Amino acid sequence: MRITRRTLMQGGAAAVMGGLAPRWAFAQTSLTLGGATIDTVSDGRLVLPTGMILSDVPADEAHKILADYGLDGDTLTPECNLTLLRQGDRVVLFDAGSGTEFMPSAGKLPDAMAALGVGYEDITDVVFTHAHPDHLWGLLDDFADIAFPNAAFHIGRAEWDYWTDPDTVSTISEERVVFAVGAQNRLGLLADQINLIEDGQEVLPGVGARLTAGHTPGHMSYIIGEGSDAVMVLGDCIANHHLAFAKPAWHSGSDQDQDMGAQTRAGLIADLASSQMPVIGFHLPGGGIGHVETAGEGFVFRPAMG
Repeated sequence: MRITRRTLMQGGAAAVMGGLAPRWAFAQTSLTLGGATIDTVSDGRLVLPTGMILSDVPADEAHKILADYGLDGDTLTPECNLTLLRQGDRVVLFDAGSGTEFMPSAGKLPDAMAALGVGYEDITDVVFTHAHPDHLWGLLDDFADIAFPNAAFHIGRAEWDYWTDPDTVSTISEERVVFAVGAQNRLGLLADQINLIEDGQEVLPGVGARLTAGHTPGHMSYIIGEGSDAVMVLGDCIANHHLAFAKPAWHSGSDQDQDMGAQTRAGLIADLASSQMPVIGFHLPGGGIGHVETAGEGFVFRPAMG
């Protein structure tokens, strides 16, 4: 298993030569796994209020942990790292990014893919971890058409059932109503072409599904490869590199079911620290690829390319 990293800038050399400051720079991390190449491709960043991840946790202790990571303001700006798997004749994208309707700081996926020489028409499969806006809304292009003309689509059955249920819009928390409406509008376009996944199923050759519910009701993570030559695509079941690792059993305000989210996160982090399986985290730093290690009474995320 070999990991490399480079920094890419929107506008590239032409922007620098022309005296223009590049508008966006991001880390693109690559992992070679057997005959497969896995790249993280940046969709930009989110801009979120710090209070969003705080729930019924000890405030002083939480803010101290955040300060230890240099996060002492009112805003968090986590990376958005999608995973691109190229193996044989398959080009698989895990999640679809934000598109242009969620946040101006996100929706950068087309540029990141272009830097790798990959177009939307090259994608053979889109595999969703869950249906939150920064993972789903990029399904559509600026004309409200499906952006991946040649792709097959895959999502967990429980996730699909939840977001396509007409009752979800009226039962979800008020601040997430727009999530539900956006998910129903987009998933509805896939009704005749979606592959619904069960826990433990092989989704594609060499790609297995693992239910990691709590962040959303049917959140799914994916293991690429097998044995000692494997990596787990986490999605948002471990959604940050600070509180989630230091105190995995704490509640997080970003989880729809905070009890289940904490249970899932604590068990998974302990497993990953023991097995040392590399992970790819959608909102983890340094391009998202790294390992989980124990640190005192908690854990820490170690980016593969620090």
